[in-house]
Amino acid sequence: MAGRFVSAPTLDQTLAKAVAARGACTAIVTTDGESVSYAAFAGMVERLANSFAGLGVRPGDRVGIYLPKHLLACVLPYAAAACGAVFVPINAAMKSAQVAHVLRDAGVVMLLTSPQRLLGLREVVAAAPGLRSVLLTEPAADIPDIPQCVHWWQALPEAVGGDVCIADGASHEAPEQLAALLYTSGSTGMPKGVMVTHRNLIVGCESVCEYLRLSADDVLLAALPFSFDYGFNQLVSALSVGATCVLHDFYLPQDLIAAIERHQVTGLAGVPTLWTQIAKAWGTRAPNRRLRYFTNSGGALRQRVLDDLQRVFPAAAPYLMYGLTEAFRSTYLPPELVSLRKGSIGKAIPGAEILVIKDDLTPAGHGESGELVHCGELVTLGYWNAPEATAQRFRPVPGRVAADGSPEIGVWSGDIVSLDADGFLYFVGRRDGLIKTSGYRVSPDEVEEVVSRMSGVVECCAFGVPDDVLGEKIMLAVVADVQGPVTGAALSRWCAENLPNYMLPSEIMLCDFIPRNMNGKLDRVALLADNAAAAAAVVTP
Repeated sequence: MAGRFVSAPTLDQTLAKAVAARGACTAIVTTDGESVSYAAFAGMVERLANSFAGLGVRPGDRVGIYLPKHLLACVLPYAAAACGAVFVPINAAMKSAQVAHVLRDAGVVMLLTSPQRLLGLREVVAAAPGLRSVLLTEPAADIPDIPQCVHWWQALPEAVGGDVCIADGASHEAPEQLAALLYTSGSTGMPKGVMVTHRNLIVGCESVCEYLRLSADDVLLAALPFSFDYGFNQLVSALSVGATCVLHDFYLPQDLIAAIERHQVTGLAGVPTLWTQIAKAWGTRAPNRRLRYFTNSGGALRQRVLDDLQRVFPAAAPYLMYGLTEAFRSTYLPPELVSLRKGSIGKAIPGAEILVIKDDLTPAGHGESGELVHCGELVTLGYWNAPEATAQRFRPVPGRVAADGSPEIGVWSGDIVSLDADGFLYFVGRRDGLIKTSGYRVSPDEVEEVVSRMSGVVECCAFGVPDDVLGEKIMLAVVADVQGPVTGAALSRWCAENLPNYMLPSEIMLCDFIPRNMNGKLDRVALLADNAAAAAAVVTP
């Protein structure tokens, strides 16, 4: 299937085609309810791209964005593409320590954020090596002693140093060039930047548009973070077909339900937590017959929740999907098979090839299990500045050769799946200790690193346990210094101040000790089962 997609070489060129066909139509509806046409959106892209050039941003430079669902969060990726830069979306839920890591690791030269967020990042911005400019969404009148490198983006001279014009249809980039760094948790350490090319983005977009049958008549509600590849695809897919993308910052399920109704949404992507909340909050409202489809990824959707959603959205086709940031999207289960193939993650999406490889490096047969390996044009370039981690996850596929004669590289997902007689895949488990919660992959090491910095913490261990709503909930076991006792309430405050919300432990246990396995490593499996390590206190933050 390689080569069947990529109708435009770069992200900005997908926008150029949509502008030519749908210039006067609504491209974006902001969180404030403002409608922005395709032509107006392209004008903002051009202005921001030309401002980048005037500030010295060059092809290959990384430009970051740290915002919630702001219009400029949509504009920046296209502006970066138009001038050959690489965009780096920083999850709006990240706290200053995680933001500092991304800025430093990616080598961000320019950051777009809000005055309110800048107030909490002054030390981070000052210490970030290579960060030359900060653009703000609005004037920063309330921030004292603003450095010269901080600018209100609209106050910058228009078209200074650049001559980007979306309508020209010209691009100096190629599909294989780097478009984005998407930061995701790995099995160890801080988040790593997945190197995503323009080809990855566009092939993924066109594949999704094909099997979801997206058209210019669709209205997609973007409720997931754009730092999440699954969330960002809602924007890219909508704009590639001339549809409307409605921005929504998800806080309360009632607000999301109101947005679905108000904007007559036809397509909605979510993770299990979001769907559980919608199904519960819908209550006695009349069923919504406008929604044409909904998609789920980031974890298994419980059958009870799926049944509730099909009553709430009786006209909507459910697409159950599986994906990973390193290869965007791998599989989907067609709606007509959802009731016949319960529990399956389906087969490969258009344009992808999925293999199941056993421990002996031979293909798994029917009824056998093995590691899911993703091949094809959606395989990204690896992890930014992390050759060892790249070599672990991006490995040669047995018996396969690339077009240039070298071994073909696939993404070894770490997920163990089984294969039935008809080739449908079923999730079995993971090789590593990653916690999959609320659609996120959370590294236990990352949680532990933050908690261990708290005074009085001797040792800590984070692990996941099954949860009907979250997929897995995060548990935290802590051994405290007897000379300076640590309370559960103090631990909860520390976590809330230093961890993104999606990494917060659901329960914190104060333990006498944490068990270890034969290799001396923390034994997360034995932790709850070992009565000697049972909690002296359990705190629900």
